Amino acid sequence: MSTAPPTSRDVTSLRDEARSSERDDRGTTCDLTVVVPAFNEAGRLPTTLPVLLDRLSRGDARSVEVLVVDDGSRDGTAAIAAAADPPVGVVVHVLVHDRNRGKGAAVRTGFAASRGRRVLVSDADLATPIDELSTLEAHADDDRIVIGSRAVDRTFVVSPQPWYRDLMGRIFNLCVRALAVPGVHDTQCGFKLYPGPIARALATTQRIDGFAYDVEHLVVARSWGCDILEVPVRWRHVEASRVHPVRHSAQMLWSLLGLAWRRATGGLPGRPEGLV
Repeated sequence: MSTAPPTSRDVTSLRDEARSSERDDRGTTCDLTVVVPAFNEAGRLPTTLPVLLDRLSRGDARSVEVLVVDDGSRDGTAAIAAAADPPVGVVVHVLVHDRNRGKGAAVRTGFAASRGRRVLVSDADLATPIDELSTLEAHADDDRIVIGSRAVDRTFVVSPQPWYRDLMGRIFNLCVRALAVPGVHDTQCGFKLYPGPIARALATTQRIDGFAYDVEHLVVARSWGCDILEVPVRWRHVEASRVHPVRHSAQMLWSLLGLAWRRATGGLPGRPEGLV
């Protein structure tokens, strides 16, 4: 496993190193990559990572890699992830940021290093249980991003978040639908399945390092002609959220406004050549 923290460098070189070092010793492709962005998750990973690995090893025979991207944690997150004992058919690799860069930056690093035909993003807390992977896979297509949603059918929400977080989330999603991604009611659920080539293409164009990276992915992918399908998934609120309700909400709104401006002024990246 790759566990040594990199020295200080910019995101681009970190991403390039992640891509080359991970591909060199793992061949060229696998069936599924699961990207787990992690920041100070030493308290959760000992419980959630074994559950994730066990579920991924069951079912249809396939090759799976799990990329835990430690986003500059200070609590031993990388060491805990590196000590995981994956079952046959699943491999775990750890990528480490030299400092905290943001959840979006962690996902970008994982996407760039991925080699799966499909790429799943899953939060480290498993607020959406990994069993819901089959729900997303049932709708997967080579030019479609399938996103788990808490808003399509709220009866799937097993344990709701506090009212103020729910209210702020609803207001943010209203802004998202008005300014960026019409028709999508929940862009922030941390459980999404991407075609591998699209995930890796998005890693080369993504600008947002923070929590609004999801919106950027969907805006850019839709501009490339990709289908965005929102499906209900089970979800439960997990305490000790990494999202600060005021500071991060303001950052997300600012990112959204910048993204809407890029969309309105033709500033989005074009679909990469060769992307099937």
